[in-house]
Amino acid sequence: PERGFSYKEPGPLDMRMNPSHGEPASSLLARLSEAKLAALLTENADEPHALLIAALLKQKPVTTTHAVERLVRTGLTAAMPALAKTDVKMSVRRTFQALRIAVNDEFSALDTLLRALPQCLSPGGRAAIITFHSGEDRRVKKAFRADHREGVYSDVANEVIRSTKKETFANRRASAAKLRWAVRAER
Repeated sequence: PERGFSYKEPGPLDMRMNPSHGEPASSLLARLSEAKLAALLTENADEPHALLIAALLKQKPVTTTHAVERLVRTGLTAAMPALAKTDVKMSVRRTFQALRIAVNDEFSALDTLLRALPQCLSPGGRAAIITFHSGEDRRVKKAFRADHREGVYSDVANEVIRSTKKETFANRRASAAKLRWAVRAER
């Protein structure tokens, strides 16, 4: 909470993995236009209400996690009274996810890993990557398939592997996990 990664407790809207590098989420929100913020929410979290949430977050400066949570929750509820509470809660979670990804440039780090990964594997070596949301999973899937077509990988997962009901019951966080794998070609 003290770095803004949770909205369950009050905290500054920072979200930086390394607090001495980069721009806090509050500054990012202040700097981005409404249109760019909506694009960020769509790109980083597949948020279906990105335009409305962007408009809500640009109404006034926000500097705390509670302020963002409250603006999104109350704004969506007022604008879309028929929206289920669970859908509102998911939009809040996706908003925080999108901001965290942007602040820490997480997709660039993943793309760098995916480009370097084949050179880190011996012929016949295997790589497995667990993702936790669709933006990450799309990147892994596309990179593995592209390298498979080019002969870099001899085999890749055609289907994502998900946790079983028993695993999910034992660890609720496993419900979002998706595993993909690839095997380095023998050349």
